[in-house]
Amino acid sequence: KRAAAAAEQSSTYIYIHTHHPTPIQTCVLSLSNMTSNASRIEYSEKYADEANEYRHVILPKDIAKNLPKSRLLSEEEWRRLGVQQSRGWQHYAIHRPEPHILLFRRPLGTDPQSGRVDPSLERQAREEYKNQFGLLRK
Repeated sequence: KRAAAAAEQSSTYIYIHTHHPTPIQTCVLSLSNMTSNASRIEYSEKYADEANEYRHVILPKDIAKNLPKSRLLSEEEWRRLGVQQSRGWQHYAIHRPEPHILLFRRPLGTDPQSGRVDPSLERQAREEYKNQFGLLRK
């Protein structure tokens, strides 16, 4: 009740509801803490193969210590941690030796605004890959 009262009195708090996989839980986070966490997160350059573009995100270890050990994060979950990137990215693997490094991918040609593959962007991305790395397998 105290947390709810504090949230009502101050605009620096927000409620976050989770629906994964336990019943709804509500917690209150300070926006200043979220901003601080986001500024400490490191992002790699994007890299690609013939089907996807990839990037990895390095979380500070104090944030990463609470990550689930045996499942991937949903978009809602990684955004809640403070990860900020355009739409369409999927957390696709856990690198066991370094679980604080999140591995992301999305299909080539994904529109960063909608998160959906745009056929013209896909053609362009595949052509760029082909020109940069040689013949494209399909």
